[in-house]
Amino acid sequence: MSPARTVWLVARREVNTRIRTRSFLLSTAAILVILIGYAGLMFFIGQQSGSTKIGFTGQATAVATPLRSTAARLGTTVESSRIPDRATGERLVADGELDGLVTGAPDALHLVVRGEPDSAVRTALDEVVRQQALDAQLAMAGLEPADVHQVLAGAHVDVRTLEPADPQRDQRLGVAVGAGMLLYFFLIMFGQAVAQGVVEEKTSRVVEILLSTIRPAQLLAGKVLGIGLAGLAQFVLIGGIGLAAAIGSGVLALPSTALAGTLVWTLVWFLLGFYLYATVLAAAASLVSRQEDLQSVVSPVIMVLVVPFLVGVTVLAQDPESRLGAVLSLVPGFSPVLMPMRTALGVAEPWECVVSVLLGVAALLVLLRLGGRIYANAVLRTGARVKLTEALRRT
Repeated sequence: MSPARTVWLVARREVNTRIRTRSFLLSTAAILVILIGYAGLMFFIGQQSGSTKIGFTGQATAVATPLRSTAARLGTTVESSRIPDRATGERLVADGELDGLVTGAPDALHLVVRGEPDSAVRTALDEVVRQQALDAQLAMAGLEPADVHQVLAGAHVDVRTLEPADPQRDQRLGVAVGAGMLLYFFLIMFGQAVAQGVVEEKTSRVVEILLSTIRPAQLLAGKVLGIGLAGLAQFVLIGGIGLAAAIGSGVLALPSTALAGTLVWTLVWFLLGFYLYATVLAAAASLVSRQEDLQSVVSPVIMVLVVPFLVGVTVLAQDPESRLGAVLSLVPGFSPVLMPMRTALGVAEPWECVVSVLLGVAALLVLLRLGGRIYANAVLRTGARVKLTEALRRT
């Protein structure tokens, strides 16, 4: 068989083995349930907190319209209703059918609530009361409130913004952190699966049978490719359903072009990042013969992956245009987590994406060569841990 067909046969075996295991199916189902449940919860909270129901009684009904407009300006929706008397209104508030009851004269309002008042509604009511009191004083002074308000409305400071704020920044940040966390989680999970698979085959001596018919480099490439494809299938399924749930629940409302670009680059970096780390982890795992010793060679690699994740959720979250984040996103090993986050935030230049991919591919080719040598020299040696310097020697 040709080398490509040999690698594909090994990869297909790994895919079939992984996707049929109970742990793979259960983990996929559990993550999907959590994502859909979270999206449903956010939708429910959004529906519940979408508006505040306020009742008005007596003279206070005169401020219902000003309160709605003032609250809307403050970013809160108020639903007003007229209540026949105060006792009925207080009963509705106690039963939770109303969020608040407004009573009293327009310039001396009283707010009745069940617990703590909504801060935005409280602020809007205070502003309405101040406006009513001001109108009364203007009328007593013989001035027309409407004329004064017109003069005041035209008096304002002209603001010129050099760097306009992005109204979608929070959503972009949410997508960026979500993509970074998903990449970090899957790179660790399936990277460790590669390492465990190498040790299992080495411990059970299955690798000796396999290497009697195929070359070590082909076995390593097939194993990494197969587990990577299984991981990609789960990654796309979970990421796609999670994204659809976020859009459907109204939690996410970014333009489709921005989402599509982020999704494409996330998939690209999942593949490139996985093969980078999986190659290193497979080579490291071939140095030991027992599962108990695996953590000692895997931990240093995982720690390298932790660093870009921490930089992403701390530095980039605070300053998306951070120079540190921009530089590290070009470094192979850091770019699989940082570059998708910068792309989601809209701060990554096209040339930066291209350069980071080229550097990542170059690093992968070097690691495949070194990793293949380590794997070939160490995977058949059982017993004590093989030293890295010995595994790197040419046979």
